[in-house]
Amino acid sequence: MPHDRLSLRRRGVMAGFAAVATGSAPLLARAAALALPASPVALSILDVGGALALLQSGFQEYQAANPKLVSHIAFVKATAPELAGKIKAQQDAGRSDIDLVLSGSDGLAAGLSLNLWRRVFPDFAEKFPNIEQNFEPAALNLHRAQGAGYGTVVSYYPSGPLIEYMPDRVKQVPTTAEELLDWARAHPKRFMYGRPSNSGPGRTFMMGLPYLLGDKDVTDPVNGWDKTWAYLQEIGKTIEYYPAGTGATMKELGEGSRDIIVSTTGWDINPRALGVVPAEARIGTLKGFHWVSDAFFMCVPKGIPDDRLAVVLDMMAFMLTPKIQAEAYDDGYLYPGPAVRNVPLSLAPQKSQDVIKEFGRAEYADLIANNPIELPLKPDSMVTAFKIWDQKVGNKS
Repeated sequence: MPHDRLSLRRRGVMAGFAAVATGSAPLLARAAALALPASPVALSILDVGGALALLQSGFQEYQAANPKLVSHIAFVKATAPELAGKIKAQQDAGRSDIDLVLSGSDGLAAGLSLNLWRRVFPDFAEKFPNIEQNFEPAALNLHRAQGAGYGTVVSYYPSGPLIEYMPDRVKQVPTTAEELLDWARAHPKRFMYGRPSNSGPGRTFMMGLPYLLGDKDVTDPVNGWDKTWAYLQEIGKTIEYYPAGTGATMKELGEGSRDIIVSTTGWDINPRALGVVPAEARIGTLKGFHWVSDAFFMCVPKGIPDDRLAVVLDMMAFMLTPKIQAEAYDDGYLYPGPAVRNVPLSLAPQKSQDVIKEFGRAEYADLIANNPIELPLKPDSMVTAFKIWDQKVGNKS
């Protein structure tokens, strides 16, 4: 969550958009009149968080089922920090080379801050019947609060923050944030997390600390996170460097150069399934733990011609159908993964079922059911938090 990888009827429009929809009949009428093209179009999808690992097969299934609409789909990858500049440069040049962006909340926030995204809700709500009823509650909250009409949740998970460790190397497992700091001081360079602006676990750790530490305002990184910034600066004294992505932290845990790292449900399961992290690695939570949820969003850049836009919207709706959503279980990368209701693991491909059975953890059901699931920071606050982290904490290359 976002994340580099190792490896609906009108009455169903979300209540959160009701005020925006008032007086928007011309927009909705236009959406309903947006015709699919008479000949197939070529599309380009940009992934800045590893979402294609879960979703590429679904897009390819759409193309196969709709040869009269899609002639070709090009899949492009970039990092979240590269996203905004790449899209803005195209828009400034009057080009529309990218038709759909797949991003975690980091890239979504960056695009919103520069006004890069085309609003989908309520402008094209008729293309997504029953979306409010279909989303999982936590995914719906993300869709409303984070997406804000511009980002459509396609995969969701409660995320973290979790700590992941090797039991043979960590005999006294930290159970509080204070104990983690003490452990890191006693074991310099053995704790690590990735840069929040490009690491889902790193971002979740940063946003989860205000709950763990009892900060003044968990939603305000400028005036409400005094304890969090002090903590991150202090524990940062023990950290050798901050990698640009999560994959490096998993590799170093597996190779033995780190003993405790920050993780999430998916980042716990998937690297163990791939053999990057030993299967015997364990996870833990810290006292006061709240989940900070995360998701992959589908974002439509401004400037796309109507023929391609019509196909993109149709494809986005296809990606929210139960059969395609079941593929989001994948190899546990964004566990659980589906953003819509009534998509049990039994609907997933057999390979996914086997991976979750072997590398999933029984304790996740209890942790998800019995701990609060919070929203991430709002996009503008998240961008601000990244800047503060860079200034106060991330002074290591």
